[in-house]
Amino acid sequence: MLTAKSNKSIQRVIYETLEGSVHNKASRICEIFIAAVVVLNVLAIILESVHSLHVEYEEFFHIFDLVSVIIFSAEYVLRVWSYGVKYAKDEGGAWKGRKEYIFSFYGFIDFFGTMPFYAQLLFPGLDLRVLRIFRLMRIFKLSRYNSALQDLFDAIKAEKDSFTSALFLLLISCLLCSSLIYIAEGHLQPEVFPSIPATMKWFVLTIISGWGNVDPVTIFGTILVVLTQVLAIALAAILTGVVATAYTTQVQRRETVYETQIREALADGIITADEQEKLEQLRIQFGMSVEQVEAIKKQVEEERAEGQGQTHEQVHQPATSTDSNQWYPTNPASKI
Repeated sequence: MLTAKSNKSIQRVIYETLEGSVHNKASRICEIFIAAVVVLNVLAIILESVHSLHVEYEEFFHIFDLVSVIIFSAEYVLRVWSYGVKYAKDEGGAWKGRKEYIFSFYGFIDFFGTMPFYAQLLFPGLDLRVLRIFRLMRIFKLSRYNSALQDLFDAIKAEKDSFTSALFLLLISCLLCSSLIYIAEGHLQPEVFPSIPATMKWFVLTIISGWGNVDPVTIFGTILVVLTQVLAIALAAILTGVVATAYTTQVQRRETVYETQIREALADGIITADEQEKLEQLRIQFGMSVEQVEAIKKQVEEERAEGQGQTHEQVHQPATSTDSNQWYPTNPASKI
């Protein structure tokens, strides 16, 4: 029979393995295995939508989905159970960690990734196309092992004021251009521009695709269409520039944080095993390559060595008087 202590130990091992908190072979194999199953699932869902392949390999797709659901269900249950060791009793206990996972972004992704299979068993008449959309959400499980999606969200969050300004500009332009197009073209093309809301739909299509599937028949309408397309290009350039700048800033901020951690670790001149493990976890969390880390570490070590060299020179530098042309010995008795 397992004791409470051994039970906690198993929970800790499973938690660290699934979360990648430890960098051993088992954790790496687990990550690769889950990522491979996710990629194969998405590929199977795409191929299953081809009618001829679905008819010919229907049994194979069903068996593969069944095996995948078993794997993902086991992963979900193990994550819920193992998250009980994340917090000590004085920090909230087991249920705090479990609730944190269940109601987190990845918790919802893991849940809805398996829900369609059980929903189809309970309600056989459900639309398979809707269930396929939920199954495609499994692709977001890959973001657990790559920080790109989180980096994008952080970049947008950091530049939310710029995004708000761009969206406000888009709203004003939509209302103004739609109203003018309705006035200029509404009486000539009532089936296309019957109202301002319908014209706003045309404006959005023009902004997104560059053409709203309708050609204006008046000169004023033509000018407005050209202005709308120019505005679309300008807004796309603004938003692209904002995202690119924010993303670059995010990467630089992470490199700065990592460099700070290295400086703190090298404060005593030695990087211990615990410090090395924390730095490795931080590297994986930030999605930094080994080459980037080595370059930062080398730069910090060179700056530290240079600083120590300057300090050594200052210690051994002879004392001088305020008069740069005359040197006095340190022993007063030697003066004449």
